Amino acid sequence: MEAVKFGTDGWRAVLDKDFNYENVNKVINAAAIYIYKEAKYEKPIIIGYDPRNKADEFALYTAQQLSRLGFNVELSKNIVATPVLAYGALNKNAYALMFTASHNSSEYLGIKFIPPYGGPSEDYMVKEITDNLENKFKPERKSIFPKKASFEQSYIEHLKNIIDFEKIKKSNISINYDGHHGAAGKLFLHILDENNIKYIAQNIERDINFGGFMPDPKEQYLPALKKLCQTNAQIGLSNDGDGDRFGVFDEEGIFISPNDIIAMLLKHLSINRNFKGKLAKTVGASSMLDLYAKKYKIETVETPVGFKWLGSAMRNDDIIIAGEESGGLSIKGHIPEKDGILANLLIIEMLAYSNKKLSVLHKDFLSELDRKFVNKRTDLKLASKDEQDKIIEKAKNIKIIKKYKIIKTNDIDGLKLYLEDNSSILIRKSGTEPLLRIYFEADSEEKITDIENILLKYLIE
Repeated sequence: MEAVKFGTDGWRAVLDKDFNYENVNKVINAAAIYIYKEAKYEKPIIIGYDPRNKADEFALYTAQQLSRLGFNVELSKNIVATPVLAYGALNKNAYALMFTASHNSSEYLGIKFIPPYGGPSEDYMVKEITDNLENKFKPERKSIFPKKASFEQSYIEHLKNIIDFEKIKKSNISINYDGHHGAAGKLFLHILDENNIKYIAQNIERDINFGGFMPDPKEQYLPALKKLCQTNAQIGLSNDGDGDRFGVFDEEGIFISPNDIIAMLLKHLSINRNFKGKLAKTVGASSMLDLYAKKYKIETVETPVGFKWLGSAMRNDDIIIAGEESGGLSIKGHIPEKDGILANLLIIEMLAYSNKKLSVLHKDFLSELDRKFVNKRTDLKLASKDEQDKIIEKAKNIKIIKKYKIIKTNDIDGLKLYLEDNSSILIRKSGTEPLLRIYFEADSEEKITDIENILLKYLIE
């Protein structure tokens, strides 16, 4: 059995193997020690779970254990999306534990620890929890029976302050929605119903195997939604397993990358909604975002990969929108946590303001750019984690790839190489596996193939 190890967004492991009651007990005690040190018994602990196998069982068990340790605990009455529970933490000034493995495959389960600010935990918090995994919390008051609670309505009321639902209602928009059998589906449809937004929905009911697909809203995992969009010429929206990521097709069934959507929403929020502030993006996101923000005189804040860094930027700077290439975003006035439900509503709102089809909006956006941006990610598997640093160090010695010189580097997260033709390469370590994640960006797929072949040959020879 492997030890509990927190990654960039909580702890995830294979259910009934490393994710078991013994390890969950360690997390419960370690979290209790941290929470008591920070807030004694003054702040409640709220607990939620997504549709995964046994997520509800572990959530109930955790609620019972923390109650026995004297904490005031509220357990969700039903499956809940991560951003809804995160808003609950902010709204109730509470700590939260979310049982989910997000977009990972169905055999995984995990725990996210969410502080009262409603976003991913900071590194020092994770370190303190990790340092206490072998310790036991000693309660200082008697057991309190856990309560059942619902977190959706306060979240819905909050969204009314962010989304222009009146504009949407007047637009008579219709959409296709694929719930991916995840946590967001029923709530998202409830919001659409409340605001008279027409839709065709599929894959809403719980399925612990997510219909046999990865619960990740990428094109390859959404063939039914793509076909539906092509059939009835409406946009398609989807979410991942716990509702914090989004995926979108235009009404022609063409998948639009999160990078493009983030840029388009940045323009929408700054022009149509008069938002002021900066763009926050990860170093793994497209350089197109920097150029696009500059076009509209918006400053860019760049962070390491992982929404915890974007969440920190949102809490400490004036950010219009924070986004990452994997389909996570949030905006000013909302929680410092990625929210796929919010993202879907913002896309609908953008269409309502433009009175254009998404395909037309996207073509307008592409016409504003002076070059094409193509992205690809490759995972380089290694024999051991020791090789990760060696290969990154080797990459630092590269001066030229093909005929293009390396004009600058960035080591905010791994190593990013910027080529003189505006192509780029990001090499970063996986936190959980012996592999390197390599992100390529260029103006054509052919150029990426050339760059990739030359780079990999150099790194592994």
